[in-house]
Amino acid sequence: MRSAILAAGVFAALGLSACDSSKTDDTPAPVAAKSMARPAQMYAGQENIAKVDTAAIKVNADGSLGMQASGATASAGYKNLGFLPRINAAPPKDGVYEVDVVGDRPATAGAQAVTPVEVTGAWPNYSKEHLKGVKAYSKTNSVVAMLPAG
Repeated sequence: MRSAILAAGVFAALGLSACDSSKTDDTPAPVAAKSMARPAQMYAGQENIAKVDTAAIKVNADGSLGMQASGATASAGYKNLGFLPRINAAPPKDGVYEVDVVGDRPATAGAQAVTPVEVTGAWPNYSKEHLKGVKAYSKTNSVVAMLPAG
């Protein structure tokens, strides 16, 4: 009797240990690439726009980098919309530099209605030999614009 109870206990323990093994693959999610640039100092009242929908870059006739982005602000009344290049200790390995899409928030509080905006600007002293693209950052997302071939 004692051996039957002992055998039943061993059988139950083996059966329960098999229940714990799952057949799912627990591989971790890929880690997002960390930015090596740091944001430049913003002026008082200046902040990132709420979101960026599209971005484009091109080399202007004067040799500066022309940048354009469309997105939205949290409310109407944002002024002095533009681009604020982030600071890199060394050129990015992938050639994609980073900028913040910023504007001066309204002085008086208004209705919180998402307002579409178009932002244009030029970057005169960009790194011509290393730049392949620009990543434009907002409060909630970022968009990459690559330099056209040619």
